[in-house]
Amino acid sequence: MSAAEFSRIVKVRPHPPQSTTLEANDEERAALAHRVGVTAIEALSAELSFTPEGDAIVATGTLAADVIQPCAVSGEDFAVHLKEPLHLRFVRALSPVAADEEIELADDEPDEIEFDGEIIDVGEAVAQSLALAVDPYAMGPDADAARRAAGIEDESAPRGPLAEGLAALRKT
Repeated sequence: MSAAEFSRIVKVRPHPPQSTTLEANDEERAALAHRVGVTAIEALSAELSFTPEGDAIVATGTLAADVIQPCAVSGEDFAVHLKEPLHLRFVRALSPVAADEEIELADDEPDEIEFDGEIIDVGEAVAQSLALAVDPYAMGPDADAARRAAGIEDESAPRGPLAEGLAALRKT
């Protein structure tokens, strides 16, 4: 795990705060951009509300980010606006899992993050959520032109004898 590029410690005992707003500064955004593998993060903020649930703390809210990332096809940078719902559950101890065992969460289940029972680092949780929200294979607005220039066919284009016959009819 990387050093905490975006650490925001929240004391949750005896009671968590009702809510918090986080905003990354220039230095934090630059470090996170390197960690996430994008060219730049121009803005990053999150709003979270906290609810105790037994020994656990549930945090819900929204992450918003303006990211500059390279196109997976052309390599050219383009801007992406991310707005992601956050649903995190901070638990005192996670169940042990074998090294080769896969864990799958349903879409409506919160991500579980272990904490010591006293404090949580919501900044690190937001950073991890940002890393998951960035599409590493995102295609910029010039992706199709780059494919054509490289002679790469459109994989979604119809193929086969019928498609060739229709294409011949259109040319006449």
